[in-house]
Amino acid sequence: MSEHTVSAYDEELTEMAGKVAEMGGLAEKAFADAVSALVSRDLDLAKTTIAQDERLDTLHQEVEAKLIEMIARRQPMGQDLREITAATRIANDLERVGDLAKNVAKRAIAIDNSLGSKKLAIGVEHMTELALSQLKQVLDAYTRKDPEAAKRVQEADAEVDAIYTSLFRELLTYMMEDPRVITQCVHLLFCAKNIERIGDHATNIAENVFYMVTGERLPEERTKLDETTSVS
Repeated sequence: MSEHTVSAYDEELTEMAGKVAEMGGLAEKAFADAVSALVSRDLDLAKTTIAQDERLDTLHQEVEAKLIEMIARRQPMGQDLREITAATRIANDLERVGDLAKNVAKRAIAIDNSLGSKKLAIGVEHMTELALSQLKQVLDAYTRKDPEAAKRVQEADAEVDAIYTSLFRELLTYMMEDPRVITQCVHLLFCAKNIERIGDHATNIAENVFYMVTGERLPEERTKLDETTSVS
């Protein structure tokens, strides 16, 4: 970060980045806890995850207010403007990650004890590991201002999409073979879609980190491999 004549400006930028990083930690935990609650059938953890989303929403509002105040008061340009703009967009993505994690936690409660076989959730667990890894890596890239790491996260999004398509086919097969598991599989399909969207938000963050540091854009039209519409 460049040094400013007014050191308070540097302190504000550092504080802002710290708040966004804190949002990242909360979003990451909410995501991990929601899927853990789903797989382990831990309803208390699911309820706690839902309740804690309020903290993420409050922090998001604080970050937004601070960023608007900084733009009005400092009238940033160049690198400073890119940092503030990126922080705004990243905070929005993290707030959405929290909402999607809350959705998964709600599904965990809806499924309750009807998830008769853990086999059905194995694919969701595998997809979660990859999406969670993407989220961790991109938050590290933001903290370290590492454009190459951000680029790798964007490139890896295709793998999350491919797993989602594979999981979609797998759950569809389970439903065709045994109608008794249709309800559970539908819930898991919604969970998988939420996780796939979390992967998309990690990619959005990666693109903003890359632009923040380099002033250049990664290719916006990344290849999407969601082939579920062609599954028959």
